[in-house]
Amino acid sequence: MTKFTTQTVGYPHIGKDRELKRALEGYWKGALDAETLLATFRQVEEEGWRAQHDAGIDYIGVGDATLYDAVLDWSLRLGLVPQRFAALEGLERLFAMARGVEGIPALEMTKWFDTNYHYLVPEIEAGAQPVADFEDFLTAVRRAQALMGEHAVPIVLGPITFLRLARLEVPFDVILAQLLPLYVELLGALKALGVPEVQVHEPALILPDAADFRSQTERAMAALAAVGLPINLVIPFDDVGESFAWIVALPVAGLTLDFTRGETTALLERHGWSADKFLAAGIVDGRNVWRLRGAEALPRLQSLATPTVSRLSAACSLQHVPYSAARETTLPAPLRGVLAFAEEKLHELVVLRDVLAGTAVWDDSPWADFRAFAPEDAALRARLVGLGASDFSRAEGYTGRRTQQVALPAFPLTTIGSFPQTAAVRQLRSRFKRGELSEAAYYAGVDAWIAYTIGVQEGLEFDVLVHGEFERSDMVEYFAEKLTGFAFTRHGWVQSFGSRYVRPPIIYADVTRPAPMTVREFEVAQSFTHKPVKGMLTGPVTILNWSFPRTDVPRREVAFQLALALRDEIADLERAGARIIQVDEPALREGLPFKVDRRAVYLTWAVDGFRLATAGAASATQIHTHMCYAEFGDVLPAIERLDADVISLENARSDDATLRALAEYGYAREVGPGVYDIHSPVIPGKDFILEKLRTFRLHLADVQLWVNPDCGLKTRAWEEVLPALRVMVAAVQQLRAEL
Repeated sequence: MTKFTTQTVGYPHIGKDRELKRALEGYWKGALDAETLLATFRQVEEEGWRAQHDAGIDYIGVGDATLYDAVLDWSLRLGLVPQRFAALEGLERLFAMARGVEGIPALEMTKWFDTNYHYLVPEIEAGAQPVADFEDFLTAVRRAQALMGEHAVPIVLGPITFLRLARLEVPFDVILAQLLPLYVELLGALKALGVPEVQVHEPALILPDAADFRSQTERAMAALAAVGLPINLVIPFDDVGESFAWIVALPVAGLTLDFTRGETTALLERHGWSADKFLAAGIVDGRNVWRLRGAEALPRLQSLATPTVSRLSAACSLQHVPYSAARETTLPAPLRGVLAFAEEKLHELVVLRDVLAGTAVWDDSPWADFRAFAPEDAALRARLVGLGASDFSRAEGYTGRRTQQVALPAFPLTTIGSFPQTAAVRQLRSRFKRGELSEAAYYAGVDAWIAYTIGVQEGLEFDVLVHGEFERSDMVEYFAEKLTGFAFTRHGWVQSFGSRYVRPPIIYADVTRPAPMTVREFEVAQSFTHKPVKGMLTGPVTILNWSFPRTDVPRREVAFQLALALRDEIADLERAGARIIQVDEPALREGLPFKVDRRAVYLTWAVDGFRLATAGAASATQIHTHMCYAEFGDVLPAIERLDADVISLENARSDDATLRALAEYGYAREVGPGVYDIHSPVIPGKDFILEKLRTFRLHLADVQLWVNPDCGLKTRAWEEVLPALRVMVAAVQQLRAEL
């Protein structure tokens, strides 16, 4: 009988009670010194190691924890620091690269493959001379060895993925040749420490063009293998497609492949496996929160197990799920019984190992209890079945609609939606949820903030106003709380970037809208001004992708359920007088399959979800959408098919790439490219914004251009927001005067 072992390929590193967030933000405010910050970081990291060790995991991935972003860490370790940061050192340099400082813009930030995690894009300038400094990484490995001995396995971001993710000003092969000796140096140092193997993570090998980098990948793996330290090549997030044959022939000790997405099983059956390598089956999904169904997983594993699979693994890092479902004691027992967060997924790996060894039995009975707890909504299902083509198209095309919509001056000024979520605002919501404030007192507090924010925008002479979203803790959670079929955790935080954590809701049943969700706040805001106020909604695909949906219900079906709820909300907003309604879809690109042959299906239903939500709007209602921090160039036909009247975009960290792509595509609707980076504390100058606007005019017609920040302003303080918006308005006023 095959003897199975278990492994992890990454673990949450924010702290069960968000200790790292508080430490980071305290350090940035000057309330915490560097040593206290680093001590908190080490404590959180070690608690994660102990949890994995105590669970009985055989090979525990270490070195993936980060103060801000792991890709940024590797940029620093490899000495690939853009010249504008060269004068800075230590933590000052790290956080400047992450967040920017006065006069020095931060690195670009974008999505990590198809997750809601954001990484910082390496910049490799012409003339770059990589210089290794791996001491922080080696120190972490030594600490892990002291705690766990031979169970500690270093996690290294592979050179191919690092360079595929980077913005290169030098040829790929040239910089690869410079980096490989540094990687060889690192593996030599790890070998000297006596680690049993090293995990080299190369998720870029799932990309459709991986074969274009075959020779570089073979050269890199040959150089690393020559060190003599066993390499576990980890490839998460999808199958490797037609590159399977040459990837499994690489000179590595073993591979970890994703069995939760894609067609890895079929590829294995078609090509077979090499007897000289181990295969770690990524069978436990690190991207969802649902308990494994043994009736599905075990037959699959048993069919592969002899002699191919010898190790069981999470399919990707568990950083994408919360720490522990056991802490969620307020959830109904039938739901809690089928949840598996990071700690529960460790347990699943160990139990799977024991079941396959014949020393344990898998229990699927919690799923029977859950199915009785979450029945289907017959009326909703009937409404979905009755949808026709007309439900997905607006009554008139864009040109016909535009003449009926609100008239605005050139370069209309607006914001993306949210305004600062101060401690006072958060306390207001918390006190209401704890029952310390009456409903009347709570709404009075929210309305006071709305009034103040409308007054600010009026005073700044904005053209289209927003209410500020003070009633919303999160752009997804707020709507989920107003809909049926969602459950909410108390401790279910996951990292989005830096100290920005989100708490995704769980979609456990059919989704319906019992009552209006945003109308009251819109009416309050509109009562304070004669200027148009935007109705603010989160789109169906973003709510879906930023939640944890059921895995046994098609995603298309859930998206359409959400779309119907939003369609009804738009109708109520129109009846309340809304002439402009924004339906944000920042996660549209996030769910895009990596394999080209699967993309059309996803984009069809994702765009149809948006259209189902918005198509009922009157021609005189201007529909906006917002997208950010992803590469949208390869989904431009889908963006066109959304049929939104105005799209606003994150732009400050992406070097106008999406703007240029829209212009080259011939996009004819209106666009609001972000003019400054809201994730940096730096306040832009007027000349900076004017230069941005003049650049925009080179690509798009004046009648197409709106002016707005990159994203919502909730993470910034008022003392940062007000001067930044004043500068933005002043720049637009000067541009209008020049015309």
